[in-house]
Amino acid sequence: MSDVETSAGAEPGASGAAPGSSAPGSRTAETSTAPARQTWYLSRRLFLAGIALCYGVAFASLLVQVRGLFGAGGIQPLAAGLAAAAAGTPWWRAPSLLWFGASDAVLLALCWCGLALAALVVLGILPRLALALAWVAYLSFVSVGEPFLNFQWDALLLEAGFLAIFLAPGGVRPFGRDEREPSRVLLWLVRWLLFRLMLLSGVVKLASGDECWWKLGALDYHYWTQPLPHRLSHYVHWLPEWFQHVSVVLMFAVELGAPLLVFAPRRCKQIAAVAITSLMALIFATGNYGFFNLLTAVLCIPLVDDRAWRRLLRRPADPRAALEPELVERWRRAALGTLATVVFLLTSTISLLGVGLPAPSPLVSLYSLVAPFECFNTYGLFRVMTKERPEIVIEGSADGETWKPYRFRYKPLELERAPVFAGLHMPRLDWQLWFAALEHERDFRARRQAWYPQFLGRLLEGSEPVLALLAENPFPDAPPRFVRSTVFLYEFGSPAARSDGIWWRRSDPQTFFPTLTLVDGELRAVR
Repeated sequence: MSDVETSAGAEPGASGAAPGSSAPGSRTAETSTAPARQTWYLSRRLFLAGIALCYGVAFASLLVQVRGLFGAGGIQPLAAGLAAAAAGTPWWRAPSLLWFGASDAVLLALCWCGLALAALVVLGILPRLALALAWVAYLSFVSVGEPFLNFQWDALLLEAGFLAIFLAPGGVRPFGRDEREPSRVLLWLVRWLLFRLMLLSGVVKLASGDECWWKLGALDYHYWTQPLPHRLSHYVHWLPEWFQHVSVVLMFAVELGAPLLVFAPRRCKQIAAVAITSLMALIFATGNYGFFNLLTAVLCIPLVDDRAWRRLLRRPADPRAALEPELVERWRRAALGTLATVVFLLTSTISLLGVGLPAPSPLVSLYSLVAPFECFNTYGLFRVMTKERPEIVIEGSADGETWKPYRFRYKPLELERAPVFAGLHMPRLDWQLWFAALEHERDFRARRQAWYPQFLGRLLEGSEPVLALLAENPFPDAPPRFVRSTVFLYEFGSPAARSDGIWWRRSDPQTFFPTLTLVDGELRAVR
């Protein structure tokens, strides 16, 4: 089979005319010597279902946390915050349906709606409309959900979901014999997103100048300093040093090399898809990153054409070659060409800024206008490798003398407790506490304005939605009078200690935040 592929601007449904084939648009069979034509019907269907699955996972994970994070009794109540900001914040700076109401019932209903919309896409019902509504629903949370919803994979889901809206066919049940062939322009834009995601992840590491990356020693720290390791992270950390260095080399080969194959001929695309998906599987196997690895693997689906997917899934060939009237197709090509140009220019602009390079000021100004819609983003994980693991231990007391610690589901606090696997779930409070701990050397005054003291205040109130985010409540009868925060430096215990049931070791504690109590409903620092 030839590697020839119709160019990005080719007419959807065009036959990719080759020597010996019939004229474009004809249904006459090609000669036996003509190159086989690539189609992307099944590839598009799988990609859209994959995006819907990521939406479903994201909404399901948020559903079990949303009241504790953003509800009336949560850490950062959205209803009160949006009401206070309504007068001074134009809606387009924070586009969200929650401006119209953010009660607990609305927050839960929006999550359930997102799950229902994801199910419709998987079932092939109203895919374009359902994807558009799912994008609006998730954007509604991300736009106003800082700091708990500002991770790179939240932005990645919105950018991929935005492209999926245009790639999806219209109609109630559009997948079938009369289905229009996917636009090669839109397939190119999805590949462009994958290209930027992977290439920037490698470039920012090298551009940072961090010796850990240049000397291939980053994995000496990564497995135990990453936000939420799990049990397998401990075992992989203690593999030989040569293995860790080779792993860094292979990672750079995928992040810097595989993106160059994304726009190459057919076989090269498939190699890139296998390489990137394999890297995502290894990251998933050694750390808790929510739906990020799944979403990145889904972006690889459009690298594989229908012929390869049907062989892999053991499905019969599909001879479809649906066409549209020439006039409609001309306007459609013009609209898609405009969209592709805008996306390319804006994503190139933000990518240049992301690696510290200058960009044309008109494009920077245009990007600032559309940035709140999260359709054009920059990426790059672990720019500088973290070399220590501070962990916040929060304790409460009824009398100021006897202190009991609060336990979290996924944070590694107990020395004898193995790191926990979270799967596709994204425990946002646990993640955010990792970031807060990294600030343990900064001025307390900066943190007093952040979400952390609000969280401590909810513990003093005994807020049920917030306590539901934790593994257990050490004060089931009545909330404590005082809470204090100390920070320890953690490291993985040795394999010998692990065999004795000790997974971690830690340093002596330091004060992280003043001891707090509630006086007439307001937080007060005490000695």
